[in-house]
Amino acid sequence: MFDLDKWNEIYATIKKHKLRTALTAFGVFWGIFMLIVLLGAGRGFQNGVEGSFDVAKNAVFVWGRRTSEPFKGFQAGRRIQFTNDDAEAIRHTIPEIDVIAPRNQLRGDFTVNYKTKNASFEVRGEYPDYLKVRPAEMLTGRFVNERDIEKKRKVAVIGTRVQELLFEEGVNPLGKYIDIKGIPFKVVGTIKGKGDANDIKEAAERVIISNTALQQAFNQVNKVGFFAFTPKNGVPAVVIEKKIKALLSERHSIAPKDKKALGSANVEKEYRRVQGLFFIIGAFSWFVSIGTIIAGAVGVSNIMLVIVRERTKEIGVRKALGATPWSIISLILQESIVITALSGYFGLLAGTALMEFINSMGAEGAFFKNPEVDMTIAISALVTLVVTGTFAGFIPARKAAKVNPVEALSDE
Repeated sequence: MFDLDKWNEIYATIKKHKLRTALTAFGVFWGIFMLIVLLGAGRGFQNGVEGSFDVAKNAVFVWGRRTSEPFKGFQAGRRIQFTNDDAEAIRHTIPEIDVIAPRNQLRGDFTVNYKTKNASFEVRGEYPDYLKVRPAEMLTGRFVNERDIEKKRKVAVIGTRVQELLFEEGVNPLGKYIDIKGIPFKVVGTIKGKGDANDIKEAAERVIISNTALQQAFNQVNKVGFFAFTPKNGVPAVVIEKKIKALLSERHSIAPKDKKALGSANVEKEYRRVQGLFFIIGAFSWFVSIGTIIAGAVGVSNIMLVIVRERTKEIGVRKALGATPWSIISLILQESIVITALSGYFGLLAGTALMEFINSMGAEGAFFKNPEVDMTIAISALVTLVVTGTFAGFIPARKAAKVNPVEALSDE
């Protein structure tokens, strides 16, 4: 039941002690504000770092290096060269693999030409599954497909910078032929990379052709530079990484203790490390913020004790006139809840407004992007704060309810 007299008393008490109430409320305000800011900034950092991953978060890359130990009659220092047969063996031997993408890179000094224009670009031979390992945005046309691989078609997908340097503005590159080391390739698509600025820049300056066409046209028949893999759902990347390296070691007669012959990169492992870092940052944010909120709640409890002390005679008169203990408790609790709820609410608004302002200013960097606040967490924190404020006021409220009217009236 709404009691206007109680609300008027609460307002009068707050108005009478403006500075004291403001300082107490600020402690609670600051706790919620810091929680929102720290969680928002942590989320912005997480978005930035995750956005820098331009490959599938469970991808595994394996490449050949030189052996460091002699084995089965082979001397140390032998270069490990993968082949198409390795790809088939992996595909048929390791069922846990979802995607296998053999890859090649055209090396040496050369330029890519279109009519009178030319520039130097990275040329990669890829399979269609490349986009499952390294996601990208197709701007126009299409990517390399299975028919291109099967027929060894000389088709090319170009990055935005390649298009800018080789073609006049407004010219559609689709269907045009570019020369790579004197061999014409038909442009079938344009692509834009994803990830951080460096990844986008690298993708913009890249020409992608079918891997089989690269092998045939540039004297790399049956050669594979390196592999990219992703595991099936529910299979840890480390499982397929170990099996792939074991199989390749067996096929290429690599000594069991030779750890240098095969290089590998496990993106899932790195991603989990980053997730662990985010967990620590989040825990630290909660620790600092909850500590601040508890300090604010203690401040609210203390000011309620002071208020009870100041109003001892008034409480004694109320009890002498028949006020119940609950009416005294509810009066003190309401004042405590008002202070914590209002200050917490304004802290929530201020923190959210700051995050939105940072977003509107476009404050993004290599490892910071789109700071945001999970409103479910924010509202839960506010509710927790109100509950904390209730408990903070309960001890002073109980003390007030136990006041003896006779002793209160004689109190000086």
